[in-house]
Amino acid sequence: MNGLNNGSWARGKSVLVTGGTQGIGKAVAEQFLALGAKVTITGTRTRIECYDEPPEGVTYLQADLTWPEARAEIAAHIDALDVLVNNAGRGSANEYEQEEFEHVIDSNLNAVMDLSVRLHPLLKATKGSIVNVGSLASFLALKETPAYTASKAGLLGLTRALGDKWAPDGVRVNLVAPGFIATRMTEGARTNPEREKKLMRAIPMQRWGEPDEIASAILFLASPAASYITGQSLAIDGGLMLR
Repeated sequence: MNGLNNGSWARGKSVLVTGGTQGIGKAVAEQFLALGAKVTITGTRTRIECYDEPPEGVTYLQADLTWPEARAEIAAHIDALDVLVNNAGRGSANEYEQEEFEHVIDSNLNAVMDLSVRLHPLLKATKGSIVNVGSLASFLALKETPAYTASKAGLLGLTRALGDKWAPDGVRVNLVAPGFIATRMTEGARTNPEREKKLMRAIPMQRWGEPDEIASAILFLASPAASYITGQSLAIDGGLMLR
């Protein structure tokens, strides 16, 4: 039986993690590297700042994925692919302004669709898989961030559609929906005692999630242990959606 505990499944595999320089993306890249995979990560900065020295097996591509030209360059750079983790995304404080709304949709949804389609032939050749990083906003309304909510809900629908479309090709497509995770994005809430106390009341496990906990679920969905799973979503939220 092929199980996740046997990390040999990832040895030598080619993995692309968008937004892989911090938080969840960085944790995903590091877990794949630990299993012997070759990992390409993207980021918007000119160099990898999350490592003093990039680990062996890592390739870094600078790319703003809201630009079609950047997505085309990534696809042209990669000649083999087993796993695509669509992690890059953004939110904004001004999403009720149309320009910002469109920019967030471009980043979180349009870029995922375009990059996935461009890389589909490589994934088909390896019978590979895609794991999209959604959010609790894939299921719940966040009234202050309509673009983020719409894009993550759309990403859930896209995951289901591509999972159905590409299943005959042997390409699996799934989604993880992280809850409140201890990353730079949540630093404001984690350093505000009142906000943190309110959040913890909503989470049955009464703690923040860790990036490695999301990364482990992503590796599971990409692994042979999940070989009969496609078009599905997995909320990793400490039980928040139970309430």
